[in-house]
Amino acid sequence: MYYTSKIEDTVRIPPHRFDEPVEEVAIEELNDAYVGKIDKKMGLMVTVKDIEDLGVGRVIMGDGAAYHTVTFNALFFKPELHEVIDGEVIEIAEFGAFVRIGPMDGLVHVSQVTDDYITYDGKRGALLGKESKKTLEEGNKVRARVVALSLKGRSSKEIKIGLTMRQPGLGRFEWIEKEKRKKKK
Repeated sequence: MYYTSKIEDTVRIPPHRFDEPVEEVAIEELNDAYVGKIDKKMGLMVTVKDIEDLGVGRVIMGDGAAYHTVTFNALFFKPELHEVIDGEVIEIAEFGAFVRIGPMDGLVHVSQVTDDYITYDGKRGALLGKESKKTLEEGNKVRARVVALSLKGRSSKEIKIGLTMRQPGLGRFEWIEKEKRKKKK
């Protein structure tokens, strides 16, 4: 889920950038400082959308940079427990599939792919259902539910997101469509 939040802070404008538009420099500096960082309540900061208020700059002795009090709007991404999300399989491993969901990655463990017995085909880089003949490969679009979530840490690499595709209406998009057609008949 994406959220916007209003944040107040101080931004440092380096002296070598004084000749550039202050608001543009402030957005760049804020993005450099915050994008990719985790806030436990808001999630992963994706970008600074805009600046609402940029105060008068103050120079601190011995630094030379201008410090501005700023109020800005930021975009955050935070998956919620039990949220249904769409994503793309970016990697297949023996133990499951990594799925890109927005700016983060989650893991669908082999036990959570389908109700079928799953085997790993290393040559194809695919997970295969024994009886159903369902396959899951890199590049497949999937729908999954968030079943485990840990936002501990300071960056997106330290986040743990557990996903399942075993419930009705979840799985590879082709599987979902096939089930819909089956129910119509």
